[in-house]
Formats: sequence, C-alpha cells, structure tokens
Amino acid sequence: MITREQIATVLDHPVHDARGDKIGDASHVFFDDVTGEPEWVSVKTGLFGTSESFVPIHDAALVEDHLEVPYAKDKVKDAPNVDIDAGGHLSEQEEQRLYQYYGIDWDAAWQDPRTGTGQMPGTTGTADAADDSMTRSEEEMHIGVERREAGRARLRKYVVTEEQQYTVPVRHEEVRVEREPITDTNRDRAMAGPDITEAEHDVTLYEEQPVVETRAVPKERVRLTTEEVTEEETVTGEVRKERIETEGTEEQGDQRRRH
Repeated sequence: MITREQIATVLDHPVHDARGDKIGDASHVFFDDVTGEPEWVSVKTGLFGTSESFVPIHDAALVEDHLEVPYAKDKVKDAPNVDIDAGGHLSEQEEQRLYQYYGIDWDAAWQDPRTGTGQMPGTTGTADAADDSMTRSEEEMHIGVERREAGRARLRKYVVTEEQQYTVPVRHEEVRVEREPITDTNRDRAMAGPDITEAEHDVTLYEEQPVVETRAVPKERVRLTTEEVTEEETVTGEVRKERIETEGTEEQGDQRRRH
C-alpha cells in the first residue's frame, strides 16, 4: 500500500499496469476523509494526457520511479468518468461506481480495518501529501493531429476506339486513244502487217488505293504523386478547472472566497 510519505514520489510519475505497460501519469491522489489514507489515484491518459481515469491505490506498489497497479491498461482507461465537487471530493455515489467497476465489494469495505468495523467508507478528497494544503488543478487543452487514410487514388488504363478521317491523294490510269496520220516516218511500221485482218490489243490499267494499318506509338507517361496541402481547422473542446472555497476565515469580510 502507498503511504502518505510516498505521495510526492507518485505524483506526476508514470503509472504502469501489472504487465509493465505504461497507462499514463499520476495526476492526483485522493484520500479517505475518515482514515486519511490514500484511496484513489487519477491517471492522465489519452492523447497528450487529456483524459483522467481513477484506479484504486490500495494494492498499488511503488516500483523504482513509477507506480504499479494490479489492473490492465485497458481496464483503467475504460473506467467510468466521475464528477468531483468544488472541494475536490468524490461523492459516496461516485466512489461506489468505481468500487463496482473494479470489482471491489462495497459491503466488504465497511469491515475494512482502515475505516473501522461497521463504518461506511468516507467520501474521498484530494490533497497534497507534503502538508495540509490542497492542490487546485486545471485542465489544459492540447491540440495535436493524427494521420489517417482519407481516400485512395488509382491509375487505370483502358482502350477507346475513335474514328479519324484523312485525305490521301491516290492515282489511277485511264485509257486515252491517240491517232496519228500515216507519214513517211511511220509508213513502214504501219504497212508491216497484213492488209486486212482482225486483231485485239490489251492495255493493263493500274490505280492506287488507300491502305490503313495501325501501330502502337508511345505518347506520354503518367504517374501518381502526392503533395501535402496545409489547411486551418478550428477545434472546440471543454476543460475543467478546480475551485477552492475557504470558510471561517477573516478574508474579505469572512465571506467564502474562491481561487
């Protein structure tokens, strides 16, 4: 069990579970109003320590520079949120919720020698172990960012067919009849054949026709890259502050004063 003299070593030091995993840092130690013994320790958990979870300190042990509690990390982090009044106290109902969550027999606690036989455990308050003063704490908002997947991009190549038109010059041969009179120059060739006969003479005609063929030609390369763009977003959160009242003092006309 942690003694009052060890509280200064506990506060703001790591809290580990039974397996040695760090749960968070000890923020406050709460004492039983009847016995004055440490009952609970609040542990800062979550991102930047923005949450606090309560865990029994009765069976905890101080190991080197950290506090070790006999509960799993997830068990502590999932502990119910409880309200603390302006004086830094847990109500009987809130403490009973914590007893139930951690499986501690509320009725058996009546018989605990620390509280006296048959005596209901007292409400629990927080105080500084160094003297009789009370520690006032405030929550501070710490903003961070976390990286998460926002979407996926993919390159996909597919084939489309489109019609293209080109004008291509083509050539073809046509028959043209040429007649020339008989002259002294061509007379011999003209008279070389028989006088009267039937004959045929063929001429082959040629033409050009457009021929279409396709071939794959590389045009460009496409790749996916990412770039970071910074934007500003406004976040809103709530923080709690402890207030301390004084009674029975002569300050400010013996009126209650809040800090």
